[in-house]
Amino acid sequence: MAVRRVAVRSVVVAGLLAFGAGVPGPAQAWGSGWAGPEADVSYHGRVALSGSQLRVWLVPENDGPAALPNATLRVRLSADLADRQQLAEGCARAGLREVVCETGPLPLRGRGRHVGLALELRERVPEVVVRVDTWWNGGATDRNHANDDHVVLALDTGDAYAF
Repeated sequence: MAVRRVAVRSVVVAGLLAFGAGVPGPAQAWGSGWAGPEADVSYHGRVALSGSQLRVWLVPENDGPAALPNATLRVRLSADLADRQQLAEGCARAGLREVVCETGPLPLRGRGRHVGLALELRERVPEVVVRVDTWWNGGATDRNHANDDHVVLALDTGDAYAF
């Protein structure tokens, strides 16, 4: 259990460092001579809400033109998460309504690891809005954000909604 916590913390800390001061962001990189790789990260998957349990399955993909050693995706909800969660390896809670997960290596024109989450909501709701986006992109430039930012409405029917 301790090893998993350390691994998850390292994912979150790496994301924070890269998102913050560790890797130049767009404002820092512009005009500074720093040129990171370019990669088109996207997500495909589905969500299903049944009672107070929300299931999220997704696969990150990279259309290139460069491979990425790792990236971090974010899942945000319109409803609060229960206090206790059993999260997939490489995932961590990032707030009352947020979970972040590492993608693993994203090869050029390839897929990252499959991510499956069974999230418990604080209470049963008739619907939940699920937002999936990139929290940290491995320091790469992504010129096509249309395919890495999804908003899905899941109704409490148990049906899977694809994105």
